[in-house]
Amino acid sequence: MARCITSFFLGFSTCLAAIQPATAASCWKNTPCSSITETAFPGPWESNIFAPPSRTVRPKSIISLTTGQIISAYNGTATLGTNGSTVVLDFGIEVGGLVSLKYTVRGTGGGSLGLAFTEAKDFIGQWSDSSNGRFQSPDGAIYSGFDGPGPVSYTMPDAKLRGGFRYLTLFLMSNGTAAVDLLDVSLAIGFQPTWSNLRAYQGYFHSNDEQLNAIWYSGAYTLQTNAVPPNTGRWVPMLRAGWANNGTLGPGDTIMVDGAKRDRAVWPGDMGVAVPSTFVSIGDLESVKNALQVMYDYQNKDGSFPEAGPPLLQQGSDTYHMWTMIGTYNYILYTNDTAFLRQNWPAYRRAMDYIYAKVQPTPWGSLLNVTGLRDWARWQTGGTQASAQMLLYRTLVTAAELATWAGEASDFIQTLTARASSLRNATLARCYDTAFGAFRDNATTTTLHPQDANSMSVLFGLVDAASAEAQSISARLLDNWTPIGPAAPELPGNISPFISSLEVAAHLTAGRTARALELIRRCWGWYLRHPNGTGSTVVEGYLVDGTWGYRWDRGYGDDFSYVSHAHGWSSGPTSALTEFVLGLRVTAPLGSEWLFAPQLGDLDDVQGGFVTGLGKFWARWVRGVDGYSASLSTPAGTAGLLVLPVLAQGQMPSVVVDGKRESPRWYRRSDAGDLVSVEALGGNHTIQVSLPLVS
Repeated sequence: MARCITSFFLGFSTCLAAIQPATAASCWKNTPCSSITETAFPGPWESNIFAPPSRTVRPKSIISLTTGQIISAYNGTATLGTNGSTVVLDFGIEVGGLVSLKYTVRGTGGGSLGLAFTEAKDFIGQWSDSSNGRFQSPDGAIYSGFDGPGPVSYTMPDAKLRGGFRYLTLFLMSNGTAAVDLLDVSLAIGFQPTWSNLRAYQGYFHSNDEQLNAIWYSGAYTLQTNAVPPNTGRWVPMLRAGWANNGTLGPGDTIMVDGAKRDRAVWPGDMGVAVPSTFVSIGDLESVKNALQVMYDYQNKDGSFPEAGPPLLQQGSDTYHMWTMIGTYNYILYTNDTAFLRQNWPAYRRAMDYIYAKVQPTPWGSLLNVTGLRDWARWQTGGTQASAQMLLYRTLVTAAELATWAGEASDFIQTLTARASSLRNATLARCYDTAFGAFRDNATTTTLHPQDANSMSVLFGLVDAASAEAQSISARLLDNWTPIGPAAPELPGNISPFISSLEVAAHLTAGRTARALELIRRCWGWYLRHPNGTGSTVVEGYLVDGTWGYRWDRGYGDDFSYVSHAHGWSSGPTSALTEFVLGLRVTAPLGSEWLFAPQLGDLDDVQGGFVTGLGKFWARWVRGVDGYSASLSTPAGTAGLLVLPVLAQGQMPSVVVDGKRESPRWYRRSDAGDLVSVEALGGNHTIQVSLPLVS
C-alpha cells in the first residue's frame, strides 16, 4: 500500500509510493539492473521529468538543414534519393548511446549512409560537434556502408558510442544511382546504465513557478546523462580524427563523469556541485561512490589525488585534490557508507597531510601556498589564491566531522578545528578587502575580486552568514551580472554556471533569496529557453555575448562546438532549490539529523522530497495572507531543527507546531531577515507561522 500524508489546514494530500517489484525492462547491455524501478514520490510533477519512459528512443521530428525549423514529425520513415541527400532528425531532448538503422537501398552502385551528431542546433551538418579533445582535429562522422540494393541493418560500434547529442544528421554518399529508404531509426540509451526505468527519480521538486520547476529537472536529467558505463570513457591519447568512447573509467557498473559528450572522465571539482544535486533528485549515489573510489585507487604516493580520473588521469591540482576530500564528506553525509569510509580513511589522512604541508606562515598568519596550479579554468592560480583558502577551510571543517564519524581521537579532531580557525583568521586578515567589501583574488596586492572565492567564502561559512561581510559580498557579486548571467572576473568574457551554482547557494546562505532566484532565472532560464540548446540539460559555460564559446583563449581554439551542453557542474540550482528554497536538507549521516529552513522569496507554494537509507524526507510550504503554513515528514528516530523566517522583521511571530503554540528562540537577526528556531523530532508535523496580532 502507498502511504499518504494529509495536511488538513493546507488542504492537500501527497502519497508516497510503495516499493514496487522490479520491472522486466532491460538495462544497458549486460549491466545488472538496480533495485530502483519506481519513482519515490509519484505525482503530477513527473510531467517535468525529461528522461524518456524507455531505454530505446526514436526521433521526434525532421528539421531543415538550412533553417533548423521543423519540417514534419518523424513517422519512422524518410528517403534520401540522391548522392548528397541529407535528413536531420531531432530527438527533442539530449540523448546518448548507440544508434541503430534499418533501411533499404534502391538503384545501382555502392556507398554509405553517414551519421553526424550535435548537441546544439548551431552545428548541425555532415560533421559532428567536437568531443575528442584534440583541437582542430574534427570528430567528423561515422558510416554505414552498403554494396548494392537490398535491406541493411546497422548498429554503431560500441567504441563509437555518442555520449550526448540532440540532433542526428543522416546523409547519403553513393557512387551510382543508389537511393535509401529509411525504415527505422532508434537509439539505445547508454547513460544511467543500471536503471531499467529512467524516470524512477528518488527526489522531486515542485513550485508555483514552472520555469524553476523545469530548471530543477534539467539539472536532474543532466546528472542522469553523466552517469555512464565505466567502459565508455573518452579514449586517451586523443584521436587525431573521429572519436572513441571505450576507455576504462573506474570500478563498478556505473560511474559519474563530468559531461555526457565530453570529457567523459571523473572530475572531483565538478562533483562538488553535481553530488548534492544528484542526492536530492535522482538519488543515484552508486555512480558517486565509484567516481570517488577511482580517485582513491589512483592516489599518488605523495598523498595527492589526480585532478581527473583515468583514462585522462590528469595531475597537478591542489583545488581538485581538496574537492575529492569534500566529496568524500558529501558522500558519507548522504549514505553513511561506513565500509567506504573505513576502506579509504588511511588514504584520506595521507591526503590531508599532503595538502596541509603546503600551509606556510605569513606575516598575517598561516595560508595555503598553492603549487598544484590546475583549476576549473580561472586565469590566475597559485600562491595565496583566495579560492583555495576557502576550499581548504571547507576541507578542514568537513574533515573534523568525518573524523568524528570515523571514531578518531578527540585531539586529532581538535587539531583540525584549530587549523580551520587559524586559516579563517589569516584569510580574513589578508584577503578581505574592507574598502571594497569583498575578497581579493590572493593575499598579494590585486584589484581582482573573483566570483569563485567570494561565493565560497559565504557558502562554506568562512564568513558568518549574518555578518556585514557576507551581506557586502552578496551585494558585490551583483557587480558581475549581465542579462544572461555573471561574467566571472577571474575568467574574463565568460559565464560559468559551475561557479554561478556556488554563487546561487551563497546568496541563499546569506538569506538573499530574491537575488538567488533572479540569478537562476537569468542564467539557467536563458539557456533552457535558448532555441539552439538542448532544451533539457544544463550547459558547461558560454560567453557574455551569448555564444557557446567557453574559455576559448585558453586552448579551446575557436571551435565553439566543443562546449558541453550536458555538464553536471552546472546543476547547482537543483540542490539549491531543494536545500534552501524548499529548505529541507540533511545535516548528519543519512539524515539522522536534519534542517527545515524554508526561504520564501517571491514564491507562494513549494514542495519536494528525497530519500536516504532511513526513509523519505518530504516538505511543503504555502504562503498565506498573514504568514505561511508548512507540512513536514521525516523518518522516525531522527531529530531536526525548524528554522523559520519571520515575515515582519523584528517581531516575534506566532509559531504553532502540530496544534501547539511554541516559544521559538531567535536563530539569526540580520539585514537579510530574521529567523526563529524550534527543535523537532522525526515524524509528521504541521507548522503555522503568523504575524503577531496588533493590539
